Amino acid sequence: VILKGLPPGSHFPEGDHKIQYTVYDRAENKGTCKFLVKVRVRRCAKLNAPDNGYIKCSGDGNNYGATCEFSCIGGYELQGSPARVCQYNLGWSGVEPTCAPMNINVNVRTAAALLDQFYEKRRLLIISTPTAANFFYRMQLGMLQPAQCGLDLRHVTVVELVGVFPAQIGRIGVKLLPPSLALQLRLLLRIPHYNFNIVVMDKHGMDKERYPFPATPAELFALIDKFPLRKDEMKLQAEIGQSCP
Repeated sequence: VILKGLPPGSHFPEGDHKIQYTVYDRAENKGTCKFLVKVRVRRCAKLNAPDNGYIKCSGDGNNYGATCEFSCIGGYELQGSPARVCQYNLGWSGVEPTCAPMNINVNVRTAAALLDQFYEKRRLLIISTPTAANFFYRMQLGMLQPAQCGLDLRHVTVVELVGVFPAQIGRIGVKLLPPSLALQLRLLLRIPHYNFNIVVMDKHGMDKERYPFPATPAELFALIDKFPLRKDEMKLQAEIGQSCP
């Protein structure tokens, strides 16, 4: 018996497979049997990553049963389905996700409610200073300004707490925190009012490190890059070529 094609028990990948058996008897009579094995995989339309986001799919990415998970880069929130499954009817479950700029509500009543908005989305770098003229504070801001890309890459939001109650303010980007909320934040995190301090918090709201003096971007980035969630982010960012110049 002479076989052309994959032998019995083989795994047949997607596509057309020609199988031919040729047999001879003792009188050298010849017989041939040919047949075609067609393997078709049910596939949904290919999905793309949302703007300012990532996509990670199982299997081939669009075969029946494949699951695609979505996430957003730092500073953006996922709206829509975080995961979609390719169904038997060749349609995707859920709704198309998008990544919208994160909208921080500073008009909440408690510091806990403010921090909850960042849970599993952003890391926090909280800079506290008794006055805006504080030497350490001005030095810290000067070091962070050229490192903004590195902060964004690591999903870090900077929160500034400046002054001493009642003459104190808080700031997240261009948004100002009410003095009472800035005070609550200091009390909740036990940040001294009269000294310069930096608090680094992870995406689960855990206090990971404190500095009583300015920290260089290299020091901060080395610390953050050791966080467990950060390692997964680095893999995704490497896959799509996201980096800082």
